[in-house]
Amino acid sequence: MHYFSAKQFRDQFPAIHSQTIFLDSAATSLKPSLMSQASDDYYRYSGSSVYRGQSPEALTTTKNYELGRNRAAQLINAQSDKNIIWTRGTTESINLITQSYFRNNLAPNDEIIVSELEHHSNLLPWIILAQQTGAKIIKWPVNKHYTLDIESLKPRLSSRTKVVVITQMSNVTGFQPDIAQITLLAHSVGALIVVDGAQGVVHCPIDVSEMDIDFYAFSAHKLYGPTGLGVCYGKTELLAKMPPWHGGGKMLTEVNFEHFTPAPVPYCFEAGTPNIAGVIAFSAALEWLDTIDLPQSETYCCALIEYAYQQLKQLPGFICYSQPNSPLLAFNFAGIHFSDLGLLLTEQKIALRYGQHCAQPLMDAMAISGCLRISVMPYNDQQDIDKFINAVKFALSILNDEDE
Repeated sequence: MHYFSAKQFRDQFPAIHSQTIFLDSAATSLKPSLMSQASDDYYRYSGSSVYRGQSPEALTTTKNYELGRNRAAQLINAQSDKNIIWTRGTTESINLITQSYFRNNLAPNDEIIVSELEHHSNLLPWIILAQQTGAKIIKWPVNKHYTLDIESLKPRLSSRTKVVVITQMSNVTGFQPDIAQITLLAHSVGALIVVDGAQGVVHCPIDVSEMDIDFYAFSAHKLYGPTGLGVCYGKTELLAKMPPWHGGGKMLTEVNFEHFTPAPVPYCFEAGTPNIAGVIAFSAALEWLDTIDLPQSETYCCALIEYAYQQLKQLPGFICYSQPNSPLLAFNFAGIHFSDLGLLLTEQKIALRYGQHCAQPLMDAMAISGCLRISVMPYNDQQDIDKFINAVKFALSILNDEDE
């Protein structure tokens, strides 16, 4: 049964009771007690690795580890848990996709369409790939509202297009592109689609099967899980064409000094001892998350940001960059440098992000050098926003006095 109670949700997160007001969930989420407990239990009470032992404890650990893979597959409705590869995060997942699949399937003058919204983690791997293969990066620019027009994608698509690269949700504006429509357009010219789900998965888990997505990547730490763990999803037929990227233990079935036989997918991509505690802890977080009414919790988050927006827009010089109905708010104040305001807010124990947000091309398109951003999860409440607003007013009073 799915339900959502803001108070009960908040009570699951010990860190929310810190003196610091945490408004930086787009960077990483706070962690529920049950996730931390699952990790702690593994380190305290288990001495087993996975796949390597036959003791009851080792077999149980392996079973629990694979249960995490199954839950990750269910979250995004993958065709099979064998479509899920564990990585260190979204960044490594995208690098795996570029190097293991596309490096062998691109030729000079092939084209890679990358949107101007992308986080550096979904831009730099493609630039590196283009340099390696001679392929060309084609920019899909944002419009004057800092969103993407589907109509502006169409003329950029051609028989030379091999892949369209898109975020599920911008980490600056909160804009959510129409992934289903973009996928249809990409496939219409024979191109594949790669979706960066790092921001979007926690707010709106995507159905990769229904949308016919080719590759999808996200990180555990933004979804109430541990750091250092990510998911790389790929269609079965695509993963079958990918050679192993890392070599080492567990990713092979036979080896001599001339050759080796890779293990089946996905294990051929998971060389070495994996992040066992991380996977088990993430599995516990996903099990808990499956009891939450996610649409209702998302509505709650967006209402908090709308409340913050309504308060901030009453202040002179307020400039908003983010989209309505978003769980984050990016902003500046005219005549105030974002770093000056950000520093004064952090001194008042407000945890938020300010700078370029690893999205320099988008900053350039917006004609700014940076901005501030608050982002919430359902563990935040109106009192958090009120304290933030009061801190902004106090900081502005100091900065405006300095300008006089």
